Amino acid sequence: MASAAATRGHDVVLVSGPVGLAPPAGVRVISVVSAAEMYEHSVASFEGCDAAIMTAAVCDYRPSRRLDHKLKKRATPRPITLVPTRDIAAELGRTKGRRVVVGFAMEDHDHHANAEAKLQKKRCDAIVLNGIGNVGSNHAAVEILRAPKRWSRPVRGTKAKIALIVVGLVEELVADCKGDARASRNHL
Repeated sequence: MASAAATRGHDVVLVSGPVGLAPPAGVRVISVVSAAEMYEHSVASFEGCDAAIMTAAVCDYRPSRRLDHKLKKRATPRPITLVPTRDIAAELGRTKGRRVVVGFAMEDHDHHANAEAKLQKKRCDAIVLNGIGNVGSNHAAVEILRAPKRWSRPVRGTKAKIALIVVGLVEELVADCKGDARASRNHL
């Protein structure tokens, strides 16, 4: 997505956790390690943007405490208490004003119902319904849900092709929000 947006002439800020991919050319990258750092930098970066494309979920839970040393192995189980992480997409949706938030949903059951609930709960302008079969492949099949409940036909192709389609949708949504076709060429 970041590469596609940069190719279309947008100023792009990519907030990314550790990945095995080289950063796309022409993109400002903010590297983070934890879900808390990703939340912090995403919220701060969104202040200067017209849109956010939330392509991947951070883990939904984290351990309730962090140790400063390694736990030694023992023969009995160790309980781990997990607490929810802060929801970045929901926060951006809550504070977006006349900006655009597009989320992704990877569902393993009740695909449409879960994506529709996510769109409403997180106040997104669109959700890209992504399938588990797309992981690790250069090709994908997605469906796009636009608010309030308008589903696209399935979109199939390379991930680069789908990224350009999503960026085009974001440009259209930004122009609609701003009431100005020129607004679609600003910051993503």
